[in-house]
Amino acid sequence: MANIAVVGGHGKVALRLLPLLVEAGHDVHAWIRNPDHMAAVAETGAHPMISDVEQLDRRHITDALRGRKVVVWTAGAGGGDPSRTYAVDRDAAIRTMDAASAAGVHRFVMVSYFGAGPEHDVPPDSSFFPYAQAKSIADGHLAVTDLAWTILRPSRLTDDEPTGRISVGTDQEKGSVSRGDVAAVIAATIANPRTIGKIYEFNNGDTPIEEALAAGGWKPPEPAAVGPVPD
Repeated sequence: MANIAVVGGHGKVALRLLPLLVEAGHDVHAWIRNPDHMAAVAETGAHPMISDVEQLDRRHITDALRGRKVVVWTAGAGGGDPSRTYAVDRDAAIRTMDAASAAGVHRFVMVSYFGAGPEHDVPPDSSFFPYAQAKSIADGHLAVTDLAWTILRPSRLTDDEPTGRISVGTDQEKGSVSRGDVAAVIAATIANPRTIGKIYEFNNGDTPIEEALAAGGWKPPEPAAVGPVPD
């Protein structure tokens, strides 16, 4: 079983993920920035940690990640302010990847969004553009690190009951997927080393999650990064 850091540990997906990882026997540390969320995280069986990755530099993140074997990135700025979107979804994510590599972390699972990547079609004048660009740059940076990475790109998230079934592939239209199923996909990804080095775009569908992960996914072309990577 692994020692896992979940960054963004009080998010709606993370709160569904934490008990799955704990039940699987993992030692789970949920990174949160608000002390008021400690009780809710502790109820899942995970260990809450006050770690605001937006404010921490690479050295402090590296120190906090020593001894961990897996990092799951589920953090996000939540939209609104473009400068904060870039600060969290791009800059903090990249600092965390580099820190994970420096700390000797083996595995990194990134939760991105359906349609991210070098050819995302969000126009610059769209309010969604900062998020699309930030996530695409972060995904691209992760793909050229030495980490054993997986990038998950779920469609529009819902609070529907999880089905345990998804559809994977770039040949499908963007649809929706429940947050519970995204959590289950993350847990299954950690458990399956065959998902390493692959990107998964997925909706809710008809295929059991483990089977869909085994059969789907794709490797990005080189170079993977989008735009300039910040220092």
